[in-house]
Parts: sequence; C-alpha cells; structure tokens
Amino acid sequence: MNQILRSLAVIAAAGGLLVAPVAACAHTTVNIVASNWKFTPNAIELHVGETVTLRVTSSDGVHGLQSDELGIPMTTITPGTFTTVQVTPKKAGKYVLHCAIMCGPGHPDMTLTVNVVP
Repeated sequence: MNQILRSLAVIAAAGGLLVAPVAACAHTTVNIVASNWKFTPNAIELHVGETVTLRVTSSDGVHGLQSDELGIPMTTITPGTFTTVQVTPKKAGKYVLHCAIMCGPGHPDMTLTVNVVP
C-alpha cells in the first residue's frame, strides 16, 4: 500500500477521481536533540545505501556531530535552530559518535550510537 501511495496521488476532480503520478517520497528524517550531556535518542538504526536526513537541534548549549566513516561533516548544533545533514551509510556496523564540541563536564560520555544494518 505504501508503495502505491508513494507513486500515485488521488486527486478529486469534477465528476470523478483522477489518478496522477507524483515524485517518490522524500528521504526518511530522524530528529535528534542534543542537551547537556546526551543525545535523544541516544541510538538510531540506519540501512546501508538508504539516505536519511538527520535533523538536529540543541535544547541547551552548543554541541557538535561529525563522522568521517558515515560521511557526516562537522556539524555545529545550536539551541533554537534546526540543522539537517543527509547520511547514506555505505557499510554495516556500529558507529559511536561523540559530541564534537567540548560542552562541559559530561562531554566525554555524550555519545550517539548509529547502528547500520544491511
């Protein structure tokens, strides 16, 4: 059913229904909130070869996210703004990302686990 909904739109028209093709759905989006000293959620699952948009913000303080292995450039996360980063994992595995900007005494334990599955 989802596949049909992704490829077709049903539009009400005079005297009946008109079925018209539409573009495929946008990439999946995962919302992540950074705060002192954690990411919420603290673990996410991605699939090899599937593009996902990470939408990150901070509830307090400035934080950062970066992973060369996953192709995530240095991304500064600030309160009150949303930053998006697209990720297309190339290899299955468990990736533990640490906050990339010193954010206080809990900084060493601030991690986001990204589990990439086939």
